[in-house]
Amino acid sequence: MTRTATRPASLRRAKRRSWRLPLAFDGPHRGRRLLALAAAVAVPAMAAPGDWSAFAFDPQSAAQKPAPMPFETAGESFPGSAFFYLEDLPQAPQGELVLSDDLPPPLDTGAHSDAQPAPVGPGAASAFSAAGSGIDKARALQCMTLALYYEAANEPTDGQRAVAQVILNRVAHPSYPNSVCGVVFQGSERSTGCQFSFTCDGSLARKPARATWDRARSVAAASLAGYVYAPIGLATHYHATYVLPYWASSLQNVGTIGLHTFYKWRGIAGRSDAFAARYRGAEPVAAPHSRSFTDPKGSAPDPVVLAQAYEAARRQAVTATAAAYVPPPPPPAYSPAVEARGGDRQFTAQDLPEASGIKAEYANTGRWITKPN
Repeated sequence: MTRTATRPASLRRAKRRSWRLPLAFDGPHRGRRLLALAAAVAVPAMAAPGDWSAFAFDPQSAAQKPAPMPFETAGESFPGSAFFYLEDLPQAPQGELVLSDDLPPPLDTGAHSDAQPAPVGPGAASAFSAAGSGIDKARALQCMTLALYYEAANEPTDGQRAVAQVILNRVAHPSYPNSVCGVVFQGSERSTGCQFSFTCDGSLARKPARATWDRARSVAAASLAGYVYAPIGLATHYHATYVLPYWASSLQNVGTIGLHTFYKWRGIAGRSDAFAARYRGAEPVAAPHSRSFTDPKGSAPDPVVLAQAYEAARRQAVTATAAAYVPPPPPPAYSPAVEARGGDRQFTAQDLPEASGIKAEYANTGRWITKPN
């Protein structure tokens, strides 16, 4: 006997429903889900427009005509965009190995409690005080970061701080340009002999790696915010440990950090009172100079010649001050008869007429000092 099984009605309904693909937005919350989908599509479109490009270094064109940073071009940006462009860091070209996962250790910014003294030792420089417009501050940060990256990217953090302090020490000395970018790009109009070699030897063609650039930028920002790296004091020069420039013996060695040895001037050029130039925040374009640029400071200052020029200028200033000094005239000479009557005393006011309103008990106040009895 054959028995035919009859399926329950619930199973038959389930089977029929399985042939129809369920929609994700069916049901009572369909409207909310559609709004969420629209927001998910719209937000990336606003957050990452395709026409926002990375800030690119182009040393070939910059060497001929200094180009302003993107936010400095009229009509190409919006108010307050300077730091937006600085945050948009350059990317490494295709094929270049970048250890983006090799993050640097946490940066010690040198912050300290107000109850503790700042870490400034004997002979240390004064803290840098930022000035100028927002563009000036953005240019200073860009130039300082470039110098720290291309001069000391592989140095320890203290090595980068020392390089930053040398730059700020030069800004404060009248023998050098009175701006961060002016100091960094001094002599960059020549193919050789610039003050910082990366500005004229083609190093700017290398694109920075993000993690290393971030570390250099953090050190640069701290130095421009007033952090003083005291161990190198008032050093204005340094060189790599594997070279020995001719001027090294003429300057005072203040120590070695990483692969850099630092020096300060001897004599009055290296005294703390020599670093008295006031920073006013007038920063030039953050790019190498054009070949036609003429540096008013001489463009390739020799350290020894600079020290001699500074000392000569100081001596000349002291001599001019001494020549302009006019001593007070000697006291007049009186005849014996005038001297007998009191000499110069009778021609100087002694007892001026009393002003009205002085009480009698205060009229002789102070006279006991000259006439105790």
